[in-house]
Amino acid sequence: MFSFTKMLPEEAGIPSSCIKKLILTLDEKEIPMHSLLIMKDDKLVFEKYYAPYQRDTLHRMFSISKSITALGISLLEDEGKISIDDPIVKYFPEYTSENTHPWIRMTTIKNMLMMCTCHAACTYKVDMTSDWVESFFITPPTNKPGTIFHYDTSAAHVLCALVEKLSGMDLLSYLKDRAFKYLDFSEDSYMIKDPFGVSMGGSGLMATPMDLMKITYLLYKKGTVTCSDGKERTLLNPSFLLAATGNLTDTCMTAPILGEAQGYGMQIWQNEKGGFLLYGMGGQLGIAIPDRNMLIVTTADTQAVQGGNQIIYDSIYEHLYPYVKNSPISNISDENQSSYDSMKETADSLAIAPPRLPASRRSDIVPRFFGYELKDADDVIPNSKSIKHDGDNNFVKLKYSLLENRSGFTSMTVNLSEDGYSSLRFRVPDGDREKKYDISFGIGKMCEGDFPIYGTHYTAGAIWLRENVLFIKVHLIGESVGSIRFELYFENGDVTVFMKKIEETYFKEFDGHLYGTLMS
Repeated sequence: MFSFTKMLPEEAGIPSSCIKKLILTLDEKEIPMHSLLIMKDDKLVFEKYYAPYQRDTLHRMFSISKSITALGISLLEDEGKISIDDPIVKYFPEYTSENTHPWIRMTTIKNMLMMCTCHAACTYKVDMTSDWVESFFITPPTNKPGTIFHYDTSAAHVLCALVEKLSGMDLLSYLKDRAFKYLDFSEDSYMIKDPFGVSMGGSGLMATPMDLMKITYLLYKKGTVTCSDGKERTLLNPSFLLAATGNLTDTCMTAPILGEAQGYGMQIWQNEKGGFLLYGMGGQLGIAIPDRNMLIVTTADTQAVQGGNQIIYDSIYEHLYPYVKNSPISNISDENQSSYDSMKETADSLAIAPPRLPASRRSDIVPRFFGYELKDADDVIPNSKSIKHDGDNNFVKLKYSLLENRSGFTSMTVNLSEDGYSSLRFRVPDGDREKKYDISFGIGKMCEGDFPIYGTHYTAGAIWLRENVLFIKVHLIGESVGSIRFELYFENGDVTVFMKKIEETYFKEFDGHLYGTLMS
């Protein structure tokens, strides 16, 4: 069984107080973290997951998929099936003709690995119902290849298709068979496929954070590791990895944040501390920091946080990096033990948190529907029968008829509990009947469920922003990492709902506005 030896932070030269400060800073910045793993001197010193995420929960790794696609290309070259200096059209004659643009014909596999293709953007997103691989070869190019860095996910997708075409296996199975099996990579891990059966080599990897740590470790060790059978093996070409994790091209022209402006190798970024970075949208990160002999893995959902990834980088570089020593902290004392115990107590309670009020507005808000005697209920909403008692707990059931909307919802029922779990129910016509779609949430707490229509697991919480404004945030868990947000503005007899989905592909019906009037 391949696993990392564990060590206390102080034994590896890391003050536990710094790890605690890092955790608290990310919490204060309201970064929705899902996991944090820290390795120092080849020892695992910290591994925690934010409930409901657990150690074996598969996580969408997004563009870290590009990095493992590059590893598949390296294996093909080692087997003599390709040279990375070959033009890509050599392997896809079915997509080329006499009309194929010269710049596309010039594009090499290495150009694609370095994100120096002839396309300035992903080609298949123009029409995702057409062949994703073909789109790379028929979309008019923007520039000569091998010159300028442009982040092109379609290039990685074509490279993945190349691996699958020449190996006769899907990408992840090929990597497991040749290398990852020696690291005991998660058996349940897989890659999402495009509509045409090709693994999404640019964004489709579903794996655990520990799988990501193993990949980061394998790259850091330049492909040579002691495997699960106790034997030292070179699983990947060291020369290829040296180049892939190096600085081959410049990214400062298009980088939205400093952390992505440091340069690029082959499907792998450079970081601000002179190491490399495996990067996936939303805070999926594998960070190698050579001068501290340290590896850090995070999974998260920063998509709704402006500059969220930079906040993660800065928090690590400010609160952890400067205090890491390259030798154990001497004189392990009672103070060190107390610091470790305090950090562990904080870490053991990590969970995705419900929404919060801005710090400047923290106060007790009494929702419009609660804190009233039933005899005064008509002053709050016109239908006093909607307010009911459940022992000492008040709950409200409000059913609204909705104006015609693009989502197709005909009605919405809001079940609110003063001190418990609540829900939204949307009704959608289905022939002569109606389908009911329920979304549960806690107010001031979290509630798990499966999102209607899509079956995606979620955890959801809500907060009263004002006495008549409720904010609900649904954190999606699984292939669709992201969030669905609802703001409900209650007036005496009606409700205005603002829905916003922050997710790459689906949930479009939960994006926009609804208006409803209370049904008697």
